Amino acid sequence: MLHPQARALLDLIAERGVPPTHTLSPQEARAVYRDRRGFTQPAPPPVASVQSLQAEGPLGPIPLRLYRPLGTMADQVLPALVYYHGGGWVIGDLDTHDTLCRELANGSGCAVVSVDYRLAPEHRFPAAVDDAIAAARWVRREAAALKLDAERVAVGGDSAGGNLAAVVAIAARDADEPPFAWQLLIYPATDQHRTAPSHERNGQGYLLTRDTMDYFTGHYLPDARLHADWRASPLLHPDLSRLPPALVLTAGYDPLRDEGLAYAQKLSEAGTRATHLSFERQIHGFILMGKVLAEANDAVRLCAAALRDALAD
Repeated sequence: MLHPQARALLDLIAERGVPPTHTLSPQEARAVYRDRRGFTQPAPPPVASVQSLQAEGPLGPIPLRLYRPLGTMADQVLPALVYYHGGGWVIGDLDTHDTLCRELANGSGCAVVSVDYRLAPEHRFPAAVDDAIAAARWVRREAAALKLDAERVAVGGDSAGGNLAAVVAIAARDADEPPFAWQLLIYPATDQHRTAPSHERNGQGYLLTRDTMDYFTGHYLPDARLHADWRASPLLHPDLSRLPPALVLTAGYDPLRDEGLAYAQKLSEAGTRATHLSFERQIHGFILMGKVLAEANDAVRLCAAALRDALAD
């Protein structure tokens, strides 16, 4: 059964007449997504420091934001999470996920580096992938200067960002680069074919709809022949062995639920340690909604604790 708080939020969105994402231009959709923070997200908690950075990208600088948690010193070497925001590769930015990154940093005692990768339709696939890989490589390369531990760098993200984090981990292994320490995959998109039963079961009425997913995919991956590319659909990579341990979090009323579960299962079958955690009464995107969904705060705490444990000395 859908959580009563999630039901109340969906009813409020309907009452307010918030336009569905797929009816908006990308610029309008980005503005609506940013504005939603005001009534769904908690106030951003203080952290020790926030630093704006730029990574070297394939077609220019990639903006980053480095968070250092409360209780740490500026010269203290910290493990780090490279984080990719969600938003269907079309919406979202450093600000939409600012509170979450602060919460993860404080809860884990780790630094968090948030990545502002290029968005579609201005920059279609594989631009976001290229930026995600380049940013993670840059963080590890510059770790000493940033007071980060290059051997304790994890990758993570939510939704489209979870997709990118999974791809970054695979790309590092395929390039014979040192493995990342861990993966945090929050309701990740793992298969662009979207044939899992949850897409039919949860495709209407739970915020992320089938029409909205078509909208995102149309902007990011208009050529359906690319849906089978593992950089778009990491579930379809033929080899998911020798990857970093992963926490895969899903939501029961999310169209992406089953493909997140399938990814966790396929990782495990390939010998990669994977933990699946499901919030069965929640909707897609819930982890950003701690102001109105109590279970969002539980999920953040669980993710932060798992990150802390995974990157401990």
